Amino acid sequence: MPSPSDGIAGSSEARKPAESRRWLKRRVPREQLYQLAPSLPRPKRFGAVEFPDRVRHVVRAWWAWLAVALALQWAGRWPLAIATGIVAFFQYHTSAQTHPGMYPLETDLDVDSAEFQNTIEGVTGMPFVAGNHMAIYNNGDEFYPAMLDAIESAQQSITMEQYVFWDGEVGRRFAEAFAGRARQGVQVKLLLDAIGSARLGKEIFRILAAGGCQLAWFRPIHWYTLHRANRRDHRKSLIVDGRTAFTGGAGLADHWLGSAADSSEWRDVQVAITGPAALAQQSGFALNWMETTGEILSGRRFFPEPRPELEEDGGVKVQTILSSPALGAGAVGTMYLAALQCAKRELLIANPYFIPDARVIDMLAAARRRGVAVKLMVAGEHIDAWWARHNSVRLYGRLLEAGVEIYEFHPTMLHQKTMLVDGVWATIGTANFDNRSFALNEETNLCFHDRIVAEELRAIFAADLERCDRVDFDQWRRRGLWQHITEQCASLLEDQL
Repeated sequence: MPSPSDGIAGSSEARKPAESRRWLKRRVPREQLYQLAPSLPRPKRFGAVEFPDRVRHVVRAWWAWLAVALALQWAGRWPLAIATGIVAFFQYHTSAQTHPGMYPLETDLDVDSAEFQNTIEGVTGMPFVAGNHMAIYNNGDEFYPAMLDAIESAQQSITMEQYVFWDGEVGRRFAEAFAGRARQGVQVKLLLDAIGSARLGKEIFRILAAGGCQLAWFRPIHWYTLHRANRRDHRKSLIVDGRTAFTGGAGLADHWLGSAADSSEWRDVQVAITGPAALAQQSGFALNWMETTGEILSGRRFFPEPRPELEEDGGVKVQTILSSPALGAGAVGTMYLAALQCAKRELLIANPYFIPDARVIDMLAAARRRGVAVKLMVAGEHIDAWWARHNSVRLYGRLLEAGVEIYEFHPTMLHQKTMLVDGVWATIGTANFDNRSFALNEETNLCFHDRIVAEELRAIFAADLERCDRVDFDQWRRRGLWQHITEQCASLLEDQL
């Protein structure tokens, strides 16, 4: 009978590992590295890159600036080499990856179908949740009192993930409300973006600290965190007891007060969800709170059990899309691109910073060719971002040529972010129609596959449309030389807006 050692010595197979080392494996054939095997015919992609765009890409590329810096260093031009090296460093840490969706959907989906809803759930990874009650609020005179009432009713917890929390009348009023509930034993946790809320002020911080609120800053800027400094938390979520959640375009600052009557009162929309869907926004807060503080939220205080009596009432099904650059392709961008391609009758978009890339322009043009009525409402002369305004105007031409109707809201700054498709599908949230929201920011959007909700938002869109001026194509073409130069300069920051 052979001994175990004989068996081992006599068998070369026994000495072989169950799996070969990675570097010993046969390499993937070169022809299969960058394509499917067997290869399939690719459809025509959206967003063909034209020559001016290629020039802008090179000007913004970090490697181009680094090459110039090395050439200047080799030539002995040290001051210029250092300066261009700094630009290369900045470009490297602020470069954004654009959204990867660039090929048309293969299936001709009807937005009114269950198949479309299932597709949106599948491509974003976020389900619809039934049994919710919702309310839509217009402007600060409506949504601030509703938010403060919800805070006053809190029994267990208040969490807020906020991009803008500024000193002022609104900021102090909310700070006092948070502090008041914290003194009554309610857990109050506030996560503020370190850039967007930099104007919080010492007085508000003192009020919060004295009341026992917990405040954390999302990604403060340090020399050792520059690689993530450009990725900001643009969400605006207020969650009370894990059961009621507010979101929309508005932060906490005085310019949202009023009813959008004049240029000092911004136009915006917020939505409140009461029901199990509120837990999705709580989940988004909990993940970013854990990243920032290391604390894991737990228990019924933050994640309460559902109330069956509310779900039995029917209510509204809500999909909460939490978009994050940490996940690669932004889920909000995926939702927008899918919905644009499936529109059959009508597309209504209200967004202050509408800076579409070539893919989105192609999709809107394709929608017009399908006979879809496309109406786009954007901020007008009262926009708060000069660079964004010029980038948006620069892109009007191709949209107007395709038959897209563009309207500029003139009474004040328009700031809501809504989209309606075929009177059935609606979304409202924090995401702008630009690369920053699609690829760089943490965002939250709520989606509704519901005719009643869509009709309410459609009525709001129609009322706002009466306060807009329609952009005329001929007038747009008569823009002066200086306007063209300004727009081209602004285009260098297109990816950061």
